[in-house]
Amino acid sequence: MSQKHRLEQIMDLIQASGFLTTEQLVEEFGVTPQTIRRDLNELARQNRLRRHHGGAGVDSSTANTAYQQRKIMNLEAKERIANALVQHIPDNASMFINIGTTTETIAKALLQKRGLSIVTNNLHVASILSAKEDFHIIIAGGEVRNRDGGIVGEAAVDFINQFKMDYGIIGISGIHHDGSLLDFDYREVRVAQSIIANSTEVLLAADHSKFGRNAMVRLGNIGQADHLFTDARPPEKIRKLLEVNGVEVHITGD
Repeated sequence: MSQKHRLEQIMDLIQASGFLTTEQLVEEFGVTPQTIRRDLNELARQNRLRRHHGGAGVDSSTANTAYQQRKIMNLEAKERIANALVQHIPDNASMFINIGTTTETIAKALLQKRGLSIVTNNLHVASILSAKEDFHIIIAGGEVRNRDGGIVGEAAVDFINQFKMDYGIIGISGIHHDGSLLDFDYREVRVAQSIIANSTEVLLAADHSKFGRNAMVRLGNIGQADHLFTDARPPEKIRKLLEVNGVEVHITGD
């Protein structure tokens, strides 16, 4: 098979699934991992897909990548971010945690803490944290999204507004070069906005793939965060915005 033909088939498969790992593509085409990486790099150079650690996906401003695919995308980076973020959280603190696979990874890292009080609109986060008997877990009311266990809607917003917490732990789908925090579901964004408004300190967690990623709903601006936890140096325009707004940046590296 020619490379041109293989590139088109790779695009068809990734567009159908949203994300595929390098291993899946190696098995599909019966070629070496090096060949698949070269193919993905070429497609990324053509701006037809976005490379991620361990695979590649396509971005849409109207629909997010499937939940099960997002769980494995950049997992090692998310784990490093989670471990760095929880070092900022003292025992016996209170916090909000919003929807997302990054915040679910953070929830696992929080199990090392003691006496936390958590309000969340993420069923997976609540399930993870309920393993600790000394944690106080409160779940927001509202509509449950069956695709990812997120709780959204006006009831969830009203519920969040009843609390004032030490920390708001926020994951995000994309960060525009102008500093806009972007997501896909207006109802989810409304809940996240309430979390930010009712948190003493906002901790934003975003791996490198979120910089420049597109989504159609504006949650807010990166300047609303007090801390950004990421695994790579942000692009220059975003770095300047972080500096101007006094956002403390924590880069985990490798």
